Amino acid sequence: MVALRKPPPIRMTLAEFMVWEPPEISVCPWQLVDGVPVAMVLAPENQGALRSEIGRQIGNCLRAAGGRSRVIGGAGIVPRVRAGDNYRIADLAVTCAPPSTRVTVADPVLAIEILSPSNETETWSNVWTYTTIPSMQEILVISSMKIEAELLRRNDDGSWPEEPSRIGPDGTLTLTSIGFSVVLRDLYGTTSLTRA
Repeated sequence: MVALRKPPPIRMTLAEFMVWEPPEISVCPWQLVDGVPVAMVLAPENQGALRSEIGRQIGNCLRAAGGRSRVIGGAGIVPRVRAGDNYRIADLAVTCAPPSTRVTVADPVLAIEILSPSNETETWSNVWTYTTIPSMQEILVISSMKIEAELLRRNDDGSWPEEPSRIGPDGTLTLTSIGFSVVLRDLYGTTSLTRA
């Protein structure tokens, strides 16, 4: 007799989610969104290429600067608000916390989400949860459909701006939380957007 896995419960806590086994073998990671397990959509090639290039460039910058900061791909993040019901996965995150074996990133200072047509609602939902994390200084949303980015940076008083700053193809992306700066177009060198 073959044992079948149970379908996901309608709602679960973070503790239940951390020990839960998805109902089928899947190459897609799962997030917990307000107590509901949600499978993430497979990323198109441009999204994967951007994630790798951004991670490489930021990683090189952090290594050159020395210190404890490091970039993590597929970063599991638990927001401060409704922490017991949420586990979000950022494309990339930067933390200065020491390495660990946990499945969550401690004290992220930067989260990066790569926007595609299939993940827009999920991406912006994640962004707003990241703003509840006290250590978070900047949140970057970068498009995989055109050379464009939106950046939220915490104000000096600790609040978040009402609208993100937009950066176009020839604009300079500056991430003050990690001392990183690049012409935005240079992050797209391995995508179809600059290879046409």
